[in-house]
Amino acid sequence: MSNEIVVEHESAVDAPNTVVWARVTSAEGINDELAPVLAMRMPRWAHTLSEDTVPIGRPLARVPLLLFGVLPVDYDHLSIAALEPGRRFHEKSTMLLMSRWEHERTLDRLATNRTRVRDRLTFELRVPLSRIPGAGTLARRLVAALFAHRHKRLATFFDSPYNSRPS
Repeated sequence: MSNEIVVEHESAVDAPNTVVWARVTSAEGINDELAPVLAMRMPRWAHTLSEDTVPIGRPLARVPLLLFGVLPVDYDHLSIAALEPGRRFHEKSTMLLMSRWEHERTLDRLATNRTRVRDRLTFELRVPLSRIPGAGTLARRLVAALFAHRHKRLATFFDSPYNSRPS
């Protein structure tokens, strides 16, 4: 029996696709989206996701997730499964709390200076956490709230009205 949980979120920002891509694939942009709740300490060599810096399908690093930017709460064994520069990345990783973590982000051009950002998160909690009643529901709500927060921060960075659609 799979304990797979899926969360999807999308929004639009007032910036061209190439500009949004540069932001969402940089360590600075990722950490700005997560702030002030979380921070990721990316290795110096992986400060941007590009075909030149990221080995596809191989583990990149063990990246700490820091609550409020200081307290380690988990580690992301980061791996990029697919990368289409300017359009899409698909992360497949594991964490201390999750046996499976997949984050797929896709950018679609809506107009000359407007981009749709879509996130699809698929994850499974580790045993014994997955056996605690309500843990899956709580995890889904926390991930959904975190990605709503990320989209709102991204819209704010591009000075866009925040219009999103969770699913």
